[in-house]
Amino acid sequence: MGPAGGPAAAPGWCDRCGESVAAGPHEACAAARALEPPRWCAHCRRRMKVQVVPAGWSAVCVEHGEIRG
Repeated sequence: MGPAGGPAAAPGWCDRCGESVAAGPHEACAAARALEPPRWCAHCRRRMKVQVVPAGWSAVCVEHGEIRG
């Protein structure tokens, strides 16, 4: 859910390279994301704090919170 309980906005940024998803296909990013965590918030383009552990990873955006994988 997005702000005020409405639907969440579609991501506008690539979570691997930080560039606009409208800029073109991100095939290399999609392939790399199969092996590594996101580095950029897909909603606000902020660099995220990423922690990788043997059991997985977590990434935290100061604006949008934590995601895990």
